[in-house]
Amino acid sequence: MKSARKRCGTAVLAMLAVLTLAGCQTAYYGTMEKFGYEKRDILVDRVEDARGAQQEAKQQFENALEQFIAVTDFQGGELEDQYRKLKSEYDASESRAGKVSDRIRDVERVARDLFAEWEHELKQYTSQDLRRTSERQLADTRRHYDTLIDKMRRAEHRIEPVLNAFRDRVLFLKHNLNAQAISSLRADRAEVESDIAALVAEMNASIAEADAFIQRMSAD
Repeated sequence: MKSARKRCGTAVLAMLAVLTLAGCQTAYYGTMEKFGYEKRDILVDRVEDARGAQQEAKQQFENALEQFIAVTDFQGGELEDQYRKLKSEYDASESRAGKVSDRIRDVERVARDLFAEWEHELKQYTSQDLRRTSERQLADTRRHYDTLIDKMRRAEHRIEPVLNAFRDRVLFLKHNLNAQAISSLRADRAEVESDIAALVAEMNASIAEADAFIQRMSAD
C-alpha cells in the first residue's frame, strides 16, 4: 500500500495541511475519503510516519553516542570545538525526540477515530453474521494496535532519561572546558553506552511491531 501523502498531488496536500493546522479533523477525513482514503488507510500512513521518526531518532542517538565517545577520547587541542559538536548532537537528538512524540500522538488520534467509527457502524448491520465478522475484525485490529502503541510508548519513555543525562553532560562540559572535565565524562561512558543501547533496543522492537502492523493492515 502506498502512503496517502505520496499518492496525493501537491495542491491536495497543501489543502489538507491547512485543514490539519486549523484543527479541522472532520474536514480532513472527509477530504481524504473523497480521494479514496479511509481512516484505516490514514492509520497505516501515520504508523509509517511514526516508524520513520523512530528510525531517524535511533540513528541520531547513535550519532550522539559516537560524538560523546569522541569527546571522552579527546587528547588535547581546542575543547570548545568538541563542546560545540556535542551540543549540536544533543540539539538534534532533542528535535528527533520531539518528532517521535508528535508522530505517536498522530497515530493515537487516528486510531481513536477509526475505532469509534467502526463501533458506530457495527450498529448499522442488518446481517448478524456480517456484524459478528466485523466485530471479530475490530477486536483483532484493536489487539494488534494495543501491542503496537504499547511498544511505541515504551520506546518513547526511554528517550527522556537519556536526553536528561545527555543534557547534564553537555552543560557540565560547557562550564568545564578542561582535561579534568573530559576525564570525568570518560568515567560516565559505560553508563551512557548502556542507556543508549537500551533505548535503541526498545526502538528496534517498536519499529519491528510497526512493520508487522502495517503488513497486517495492508494484507486485509
